[in-house]
Amino acid sequence: MLKLITFFQIFSLITWGNAQVVKDTTFTDHSEYVKTIKKYSFIIPVEYKKSENIVFEKDLIYKSENGRDLHFDALLNKEKENYPAVILIHGGGWKSGDKKMMYPLAENLAENGYNCFEIEYRLSDEVKYPGGVDDVINAIKFIKKNKKKFNINSNKIAILGVSSGGQMAALIGNKYPDLVNAIVDIDGILAFHHPESAEGKVAALWLGGTYEEKPKIWEEASASNHVSVNSPPILFLNSQNVRFHAGRDDMIEKLKEFSVDCHVVTIPETPHTFWIFHPWFEETTYFINSFLDQKLKTKSKNF
Repeated sequence: MLKLITFFQIFSLITWGNAQVVKDTTFTDHSEYVKTIKKYSFIIPVEYKKSENIVFEKDLIYKSENGRDLHFDALLNKEKENYPAVILIHGGGWKSGDKKMMYPLAENLAENGYNCFEIEYRLSDEVKYPGGVDDVINAIKFIKKNKKKFNINSNKIAILGVSSGGQMAALIGNKYPDLVNAIVDIDGILAFHHPESAEGKVAALWLGGTYEEKPKIWEEASASNHVSVNSPPILFLNSQNVRFHAGRDDMIEKLKEFSVDCHVVTIPETPHTFWIFHPWFEETTYFINSFLDQKLKTKSKNF
């Protein structure tokens, strides 16, 4: 048995070596279910339904970086109209996770009249900040450049991220406000160096060093330090876990100073990854769709 295990490990290394990518797979829908059900015995994982009304395009290349193709998936409405678009960024502590984890959310949004794009970006084991952020920015630019192909209105684009992806969404939206028109941050921190933050080790891996070693990068990578009069409207959708919205309240004060529209919704008694489970998925998508409808559609109810 030991020989078999050793052979399998070597074979795995060779396989990944040929692909030139070593991927951390510790954060998945299944791993979160196994962890979360211990405390929340009633949860049911949300499934991707593969709606007949939505066209699914997989592994489209938006850029090649040193021989490494970077991909995105698209969930598109069949009707050839100019739909508002949503860019979706998966979580996983900047170290793990996969774009396919965003399919259920993307499908729900697509069914509500959005064309959705789930982005692959390089994680911290492959590249240090700002590499992964630059990947998402390049994906957005590619999608906007090909707006006719994807039937989108390039002036109505939202960026949505969950957990570490929410941190990235808030950062990109505030630092580069010309790229997007609305932000949805689902349980992603707004400040790396903050009393509420507990992202020390994973943040250091993503940012290329500890705060003591790279203080300027830690501050520069924090969305709360990029608020301006041009910041897009933002929805903070949070669990009950304070550490996952570190810096949010400070950022809201800055947003208010610039009269930027911002909304906070906290779903009580929820685990961090509430958006991938019933009974919270319906509530999650209700708030997201209500916010985006108000910001990106001409006729909508007030949020």
